[in-house]
Amino acid sequence: MTECRFCSPSYQKERNVMENKYFFANFDDNPVTKGHMKVIPKRHVGSFFDLADEEMAAAYDLLKKAKKMLDKKFNPDAYNIGVNDGKAAGQTVFHLHIHIIPRYFGDVPDPTGGVRNVIPEKGNYLKSGFKK
Repeated sequence: MTECRFCSPSYQKERNVMENKYFFANFDDNPVTKGHMKVIPKRHVGSFFDLADEEMAAAYDLLKKAKKMLDKKFNPDAYNIGVNDGKAAGQTVFHLHIHIIPRYFGDVPDPTGGVRNVIPEKGNYLKSGFKK
């Protein structure tokens, strides 16, 4: 295994905003929006699907705590939560990290489709005639 920056003890502490037994959270180095955070397992694990059950619960717990903190600090209108799991999905750091991205009215012209916009022509399914 090549050296993983997320596994570095200094990385896990330097910008640590919050943590629990299995995860830590910090602000993204290249934020998509104001308040964009990452929730990262303390142990090296590449895929979301490789988490143990207790780690899944801990991830959920820290995501909820991060949202509460972001609500108070930035007052966003909504959130996107996402994982790039594997190279074909756009993962560039092969240590799992869960993005929690605050969203604000007007941050993009049309947010319809949300995470579906990873493939732009598939994002806004309403334009293709889909009925709610």
